[in-house]
Amino acid sequence: MTAQPGSTRALSPDAGSGPAPANLIESSARSMLAVRQLRLTDFRNYRQLRLDCGLEPVVLVGGNGTGKTNLLEALSFLAPGRGLRRARLDEVGHRLRGEEPGTVQTVAPWAVAATLDTPDGRLAIGTGLEPGRGEGSPSRRIVRIDGKSASSQTALGLHVAAVWLTPQLDRLFLDGASERRRFLDRLVTALHPQHAGDVAAYEHALRQRARVLAEGGRDPHWFTALEDTMARHGVALAAARADTVHRLDAAARLGIGPFPRAALSMAGEVDGWVDTMAALDAEDRLRAELAANRLRDAEAGTTSIGPHRSDLAVRHLDLDLPAAEGSTGQQKAVLVSIALAHARLVAMSRGRPPLLLLDEISAHLDAERRTALFDEVVALGAQSWMTGTDAELFAPLRGRAQILCVADGTIAAV
Repeated sequence: MTAQPGSTRALSPDAGSGPAPANLIESSARSMLAVRQLRLTDFRNYRQLRLDCGLEPVVLVGGNGTGKTNLLEALSFLAPGRGLRRARLDEVGHRLRGEEPGTVQTVAPWAVAATLDTPDGRLAIGTGLEPGRGEGSPSRRIVRIDGKSASSQTALGLHVAAVWLTPQLDRLFLDGASERRRFLDRLVTALHPQHAGDVAAYEHALRQRARVLAEGGRDPHWFTALEDTMARHGVALAAARADTVHRLDAAARLGIGPFPRAALSMAGEVDGWVDTMAALDAEDRLRAELAANRLRDAEAGTTSIGPHRSDLAVRHLDLDLPAAEGSTGQQKAVLVSIALAHARLVAMSRGRPPLLLLDEISAHLDAERRTALFDEVVALGAQSWMTGTDAELFAPLRGRAQILCVADGTIAAV
C-alpha cells in the first residue's frame, strides 16, 4: 500500500528501500533514540520489508503467527547479543519449502538495517549473516555503522540500548539463575556498553577452560592464560552488574504508579568480593581460586566459582516477599516495574531512554496497569514497540502512538 498523507508510513514488503522520512516532530524530541526506518531482507517470514516510522510508540496488532514478534526480534539485533529469542544466526533466515516434501531450505543470508534518530544525529546501522568466504568456512555476523564495518557486534551497544519483555520472561523469577543473569546483563549493557564484550570474553574463556579440563590438559601456562582472562573480565562484568543493580534498586524502590516497588540485589561469591575489596584484589582472588579448583572442576565437569554462578535476587516490597512467591500477575507487575525503572535510569544516565520491545505486554496486566504503562512510555519519550492480538487493549494510546496491523508479512496503518 502507499501511505496516505498524514498517516503512519507503513509500506508493503516489496516497497523497496530509500531515505528515511523527514523528522516531522518538534525539536523537543531530539533526545530520543528512535527507529525511523527499518529494512529487513530474508528475516523470518519477511522476504523484503521497509517500514518508515515516526517518533511515537509503535503498536503492532494481528493474529498469532503473523510476524509481530519477528519484527521485535529484528529490532533486538540492533543491540549486542543473540536477540530476544536467543536464536542461532542460521535459524533466523527466511525459509521456503524445498523441492522434496517436508524439507526446507534457507533462501539467503538475512540482514537487518535501520536508520535511527539519536541525540547525536541521524545514524545508519546494519547487521546480518555473511556466508563463509571459502568452502567449509563458517558464516558470521557482520555489523556496519554508517557504512563502516565494526570489529564486533559489541560496537552496537555504543549507539543502541534496547530492553525487551517477552511472554517467556513471565517465568523469570521461577526459572533458573542463568535466565536472570541474561536478563540482568541486557539491563547492564544499556548502561555500560562495554559489558557485552566482557561477558563474551569471560564466557569464551570459561568454555575453553572447561574443554581443556575435560580433555585432561595439564599445561599450566595454558590454564594461567585462560584464568587470567576469566579473572579480568569476570571481575569487570561483576562490577558493572553491581553498579547497575545498586542504581536500579534505588529506582525500583520508588515504584511507578500502580506498579509495585521492588528491591534488587546480587547473590554470589564473586559479587561479595567486588563489594568488599578493590578490583585488582578481587581479580587476584578469582585467579587463585580457579587455579586451586582445577582438579575438582575437572572431576565435576563444571567451573565451581565465578560470576557465571551469580544470581539476581528480587523482592516484592509491597507484599514483603520474594518475587517468585507472588501470583503470575504480581510477578508480571514486578517485572514491568523493573523495566520502567531501568528505562528511567538509562534516560538519566545516557541522555535518552532505551528502545523498549514489549511483546504481548497486555497479558496479565489489568486495565489500570495497562493505562499506567502506556502513560509512562509516552512520558519517558521512549519509542516503545508493543505487540498484541487485540487492538482494543491499546485504546488508551490512540492519538499518541502508531498503530499498525500485521498480517501475512505485510504491515498497514490502522
